Amino acid sequence: MNDAEVPARLRLTPGSRFDTVVIGGGLTGLVTALLLAESGVEVAVVEGRRVGAGTTGATTGKVSLLQGTRAQQIRRRHSAGVLRDYVAANREAQQWLLRFCAEHGVAVQHAAALTYAQSRAEIGKVRAEFDATQAAGLPTELVDELDVPFPAFGAVRLADQAQLDPMAVLAALAVEVESHAAPIYESTMVRGVRGGLNGDLTVETDHGDLGAGTVIVATGTPILDRGGFFARLTAQRSYLAAFRLDEPMPRDMYLSAGQPTRSLRYAPTPDGDVLLVGGNGHVVGRTRSERKKADELLSWAQTWFPTAELMQEWSAQDYSPVGELPYAGPLLPGQNNILLGTGYAKWGLTNGVAAALALAGRITGKSPNWAGALASWRPDELKALPSAALSNSAVAQRLTTGWLRMATHSAAQIPAEGCGTVQRHGLRPTATSTVDGTTTEVSAVCPHLYGIVRWNDAERSWDCPLHGSRFAADGTLLEGPATEPLAPLSPPQPLVP
Repeated sequence: MNDAEVPARLRLTPGSRFDTVVIGGGLTGLVTALLLAESGVEVAVVEGRRVGAGTTGATTGKVSLLQGTRAQQIRRRHSAGVLRDYVAANREAQQWLLRFCAEHGVAVQHAAALTYAQSRAEIGKVRAEFDATQAAGLPTELVDELDVPFPAFGAVRLADQAQLDPMAVLAALAVEVESHAAPIYESTMVRGVRGGLNGDLTVETDHGDLGAGTVIVATGTPILDRGGFFARLTAQRSYLAAFRLDEPMPRDMYLSAGQPTRSLRYAPTPDGDVLLVGGNGHVVGRTRSERKKADELLSWAQTWFPTAELMQEWSAQDYSPVGELPYAGPLLPGQNNILLGTGYAKWGLTNGVAAALALAGRITGKSPNWAGALASWRPDELKALPSAALSNSAVAQRLTTGWLRMATHSAAQIPAEGCGTVQRHGLRPTATSTVDGTTTEVSAVCPHLYGIVRWNDAERSWDCPLHGSRFAADGTLLEGPATEPLAPLSPPQPLVP
């Protein structure tokens, strides 16, 4: 929603060495880099696309300690003490982020956050969230009636939370990182990390190698498979839209307690306030039509706000941990030279900063008291094994059905504009799409763990239903644990009418 531009940045010099190399130019990566640079650590950031091109730039911008129904979900799996530590982590992160914004001129709006019941069936979740947040020390209150045009049957409310433009924050962070002589290398894809005889690490990129004493992976889902975090996370896609209204709009931040998710807040722009609406999330690559999901959200907004005029729509990808708590710590247990932050469950503006505080604290020896609640290898992780098994059984099913479906579909006609199909060309799984008049054939096999990709009809991309890797129509890697594009199979061909 902000036109703030992050200036183009330097290309790396192969063979350079840094104390710490941060992979990922989102909120976690930039805050970690800044904290380390302020402590005298020589650090560099490597970003595969541009700063803000990932999850942070697409978020709705809520900076809240009331997070839908997160508190009750965490309490269901963990002790009351762990929940209090989680809240403490998010509170410290919120305070750090708001302080940074105040010091660097980033606009922030303060508003109450509400988790509301969109049907009578959700009232129990609202009350459970009230109980869990009260036990965790948050000054929440129950509200019976809401002055909103959409269906609402009460809410739990937390006053004086915040909202902001995430791109404005990232732009300010990037400038501050570089002011500490820490370079940010954009359009630089990391392909892997390998160890050396002297204990150093080598970060392999498509523009050359970098040396590092420590590597921090802040890429949404870790691009390194060591530790198996791709199996401990579920990749979720959700949809967002901005509307201009000729009627009053809600001034607080709202999030439904149940499904389908409905998230609302206002956002100031130079031309006046707009309404942001988000929701209708699903596991990446596991819905019949992404376009239908997006259209349902638009229809809901225009039903309850009759004057709503669509300005912009987009989508975002988030990663939910099987054990409900984020991960911030070693990629492998007992090894501190490769660290990661992930699993923020759509609350990255606080959890992402909390992860950065924990990761930087681990390196500088100033680890926060609550860091154990976000540990990447916790003793109580065994409690999450049933969820992990369920999640990975679904992955196995998608892997099998994807290959079986491909085996029964031989080459067919060229897809229509904006469409894509997976076909079998001989024994070769082929993803064929037509976008902007050009038909392209690429391998339908995701290079991560060999799932068969599916066409995303809303974003015109190929999405892997296993662990959320996404690719452009021409096979270019967009995001996910994959580090390679879909292999090209034939030169693009203009669509002949």
